[in-house]
Amino acid sequence: MSREILEAVRGLAAEKNISSEKLMEALEDALLSAYKKTPGAARYARVEMDRESGDFKVWELKIPEELEEQLLVEATVDQQPTVDPETGEMREPPEPEIDLEKLKEFEDQIEIEDVTPHDFGRIAAQTAKQVILQRIREAERDMMFEKYRDRVGELITGIVQQSDSRYTLVQLRERV
Repeated sequence: MSREILEAVRGLAAEKNISSEKLMEALEDALLSAYKKTPGAARYARVEMDRESGDFKVWELKIPEELEEQLLVEATVDQQPTVDPETGEMREPPEPEIDLEKLKEFEDQIEIEDVTPHDFGRIAAQTAKQVILQRIREAERDMMFEKYRDRVGELITGIVQQSDSRYTLVQLRERV
C-alpha cells in the first residue's frame, strides 16, 4: 500500500502542478492529525515518512516534566486575552502548545518511542483526507497568487462565475 501512496502523490503532483515534497509534507501532517484522533494518542508526536518506500513511522516525544513546564511557560508569555469583536467579551487565549521546532535544541533530553498505529479508524482517515485536501487547495491558491502577482495594476478580462456579499469568483483569461 505504501507504494500506492507514493504513486498517488506523484500523480497528484503532476496533475495539480504541485511539488511532490509539498504533498509529502501535507501527507505527514495529515497522518499526524489522524494519529492525534486515535484513542490513547501521545500529546507530542511527529511523523516521518520514507520518501522512497512510502512507509511512515509515528514517534512519541517523551519530554521531561520540568522541560515541558519551562517550554509551556515560554509559550504563554506572549499570549494575551483577546476581545471578541462581535460580542465585546474577553476570550481566553488558546491552550499553549510547544513548538516542536524548539525541541530540537533539547534532543539529548527527549526520549522517542515508535508508536505507529497498525490501522487508522474511519474518523482518523477522514481527518487525514481533509488535511490533504486543504493543503492542496492552499498550494493551488499560492500558485495562482504567484502567477498573477506581477500583474497588479494591469487590466485583464475575466468571466464572473459566482458572486455573493463576501466575495466574487472570477475566471481570469490567459494573455492572448
